[in-house]
Amino acid sequence: LDSSIPKIILFTMKSAIIAALIGSAAAFAPAPVAKTTSAINAFEDELGAQAPLGFFDPFGMLAGDATQERFDRLRYVEIKHGRIAQLAFLGQVVTRGGLH
Repeated sequence: LDSSIPKIILFTMKSAIIAALIGSAAAFAPAPVAKTTSAINAFEDELGAQAPLGFFDPFGMLAGDATQERFDRLRYVEIKHGRIAQLAFLGQVVTRGGLH
């Protein structure tokens, strides 16, 4: 058996560990956040807007029609659907528990 093979394997493993550490350190670096100006910025002070993201609208539900009335309606509907989902989950747990 050649004695250089363990050195090559050791070097490869050390290189892989160093690359993984560099990659994981980059994951925790702060990303630059660009400030945009639009009608949606009017909701930055609403309940639920948090520091890293601000007002979070991933599906663009308020794009084009960003009024306070529409925002309040969407929030009401989201809370209503959340409560219905909680009751459905509770019903599932109770039914599987043997209580009908």
